[in-house]
Amino acid sequence: MPKTERRKFGDYGEKVAEHYLTSKGYEIIDRNYCKPWGEIDLVAKHDEYIVFCEVKTRDSKNSTEFLPEYSINYKKIKNLNKICETYLQEKGLQNSDQQWRIDVISISIDQLDKKAKINHIENAIWGKKY
Repeated sequence: MPKTERRKFGDYGEKVAEHYLTSKGYEIIDRNYCKPWGEIDLVAKHDEYIVFCEVKTRDSKNSTEFLPEYSINYKKIKNLNKICETYLQEKGLQNSDQQWRIDVISISIDQLDKKAKINHIENAIWGKKY
């Protein structure tokens, strides 16, 4: 099935986020981890943490009224938590001392000049790190 323009735009945002993270010393260990109830865009290691990254990309002409990170509602948070716990369980890390967190990377892209504005919100989902 061919990718929609929206999916292509989202994929581009994920590549921008991946480049940003690696430039900051993160090591990408997984991409687009999927289960029927959701997906996590990027999984990285940084210092002692496994960092699950939810990437939200918008066209800059629309992001002034509705920031990309605003699309993360209660249901999305619940699904993110579930997908992260499933990932840790599948990798045998759920009962270890492995610390983890969920970050949001909000990207606004000017489609004319392809310039991106990145807002990296560490530990965006929870009030404490795990």
